[in-house]
Amino acid sequence: MSHPSLATHDLTIRFGGHVAVNGVSAAFRPGELTVIVGPNGAGKTTFFNLISGQLPASAGQVQLFGEDITALSAAGRARRGIGRAFQLTNLFPHLSVMENVRLAVQARAGLGLNMWSIWFQHRELIEKAEYYLERVALIGRRDQAVAALPHGDKRKLEVAILLALEPAVLMFDEPTAGMSVDEVPVVLDLIHQVKADSSKTVLLVEHKMDVVRALADRIIVLHHGSLVADGAPADVMAMPIVQEAYLGVAADV
Repeated sequence: MSHPSLATHDLTIRFGGHVAVNGVSAAFRPGELTVIVGPNGAGKTTFFNLISGQLPASAGQVQLFGEDITALSAAGRARRGIGRAFQLTNLFPHLSVMENVRLAVQARAGLGLNMWSIWFQHRELIEKAEYYLERVALIGRRDQAVAALPHGDKRKLEVAILLALEPAVLMFDEPTAGMSVDEVPVVLDLIHQVKADSSKTVLLVEHKMDVVRALADRIIVLHHGSLVADGAPADVMAMPIVQEAYLGVAADV
């Protein structure tokens, strides 16, 4: 079995007297897609925020390829190879679809965010941006302002930007939320493609059980901030504590 690319050790965060994530230890490996599930308020997104650096841990560690990155900022972790889809907050609404992706490609190439002077000197970067737009079926909207896109296309653009940054660890927080039934397969196919790359580690928070079943190599269940189950999908879903804590809250799944 490959060594973990990402690991948490007793990861904890407290908000006053409330423990939102309570001593969670888990290791994630390349070529593996882990879906994190649990009822509302279970700590799933907070756990993501601790890993990606949006929140500082009260206790515990986050390690990336064996290096303790707990003290690093979100930007520092991104530079090390953690990529996260932020549910639209990383989009530039007044720029075009193409410009949004090209900035990500440019940043990945180490060329900074100069929007004009560098860009036209690097045709290969333009072609790479076009490649990612084609992957999310948005090449036909390349010149459209992001603010004018329907919600589903914004989510697809967010995935294109994440892919363009070429992180080692990809984190998706409910990637199909707000999408129509017709739009969901495009994003699921993209995640399948990422999952097929044995060098990538994928973490996914998802409520839709059909999506979980389609993608998961492994399921982690959080409940009241604690890790209550971790294993193969069929094994985890058969556990009594999961039936009670997760499947029993049917409206949330």
